[in-house]
Amino acid sequence: MTEAVPVATTVETTCCIAGGGPAGMMLGLLLAREGVDVTVLEKHTDFFRDFRGDTIHPSTLDLIDQLGLRAEFLRIPQDSITTLDIVVGGTRLTPVDFGTLRGPNKRIALMPQWDFLDLLAREATAMKNFRLLMGTEAVDVLRGRGIATGVTAAGPDGPLRIKAALTVAADGRASRLRHAAGLRPETLGVSIDVLWFRLPTPPSRPPDTLGYLRNGTMLITIPRSGYYQMGMLIPKGSFVRMRALGLGAFRERIRANAPFLGEAAESLRDWADVKLLSVQLDRLKQWSVPGLLCIGDAAHAMSPVFGVGVNYAVQDAVAAARQLAPPLLAGRPVDQAMHRIQRRREWPVRLMQPLQQQVHKVISSAASANLDAMPQWQGRLATLGSKAARPVMARLVGRGFLPERLHGGEHGRLPG
Repeated sequence: MTEAVPVATTVETTCCIAGGGPAGMMLGLLLAREGVDVTVLEKHTDFFRDFRGDTIHPSTLDLIDQLGLRAEFLRIPQDSITTLDIVVGGTRLTPVDFGTLRGPNKRIALMPQWDFLDLLAREATAMKNFRLLMGTEAVDVLRGRGIATGVTAAGPDGPLRIKAALTVAADGRASRLRHAAGLRPETLGVSIDVLWFRLPTPPSRPPDTLGYLRNGTMLITIPRSGYYQMGMLIPKGSFVRMRALGLGAFRERIRANAPFLGEAAESLRDWADVKLLSVQLDRLKQWSVPGLLCIGDAAHAMSPVFGVGVNYAVQDAVAAARQLAPPLLAGRPVDQAMHRIQRRREWPVRLMQPLQQQVHKVISSAASANLDAMPQWQGRLATLGSKAARPVMARLVGRGFLPERLHGGEHGRLPG
């Protein structure tokens, strides 16, 4: 006897967004505020996952203010950093000082990304024209006459067919919808990977420091409440060899780079505590096909350098909402709007990604140098150089090349 195939439930919406990350949730919220009927699909059943992009930069803090969500945002437990220090050998440098920025937001907020997404979801789901389907993954693109007309999806109650005037792929750097639409990213050269792990904050700790570069190792030390979110930059593809040397050698590498973490490193008892982030740097030449648009990591995967990936994704969402809301509300085609979105957001990406590549090269070359033997005059020169660069670097890291804005009114409406 042949087993019956479940009949897919059909849902109709104006805009279907695949992916409930920062790009997808921000776009859904903004479009819903403009009156567009929106359905967001998130493949997980909740947002509580081990995100690594836990930095909320000044550009995104500005948008939170413009959305009227500052009070709600500040009620979420969070930490702040106002400078990005790096210790090179024995010399402390401060190339980024957000105190030089204009406006009220002169810091990076540090919070679990699930709290940020919960905030956006609560605001959006209060609107009748917004639907969030958790535990629902977009698996393929529906097509009609060469145009994307929605998606097929797998939900907790069975298969779904979601018909939409516009589909947005915000489903990350391994986007299934991007692949289904025949869009292939251009891969850029990357020389590093990152190992992520946590260490408890030692009783005696130095000033907040982004990273330590010495003895051939670059360590990232992001301060959080009671612990450091740690990152170790390693040559791409070298994790297998590092594991073969044993966890003891890994702990010793931490101690040699940052001696104050020597005791804390003993808390690493298993390689399961160390997560490999295979660094990608790529971008699409074409962000859209008729009926479907890619934004965020689905359009351009960013390196962890400067921590701008989440914030560039949010900027994409703001630019997309501005261009898409009018034609979607009027029932007009959105092809030209999608082209304008790519033209606006592509060039900030094209400026930032080569800078990230250059930082990869600088870190790789510096890691192989004997930085502990840096002459005093070089240390003084580096200190002066970092001081002179602070305003430029604060703007570059904090707000990027083209920060997007909403109207500053009570309802955070999009500019006309």
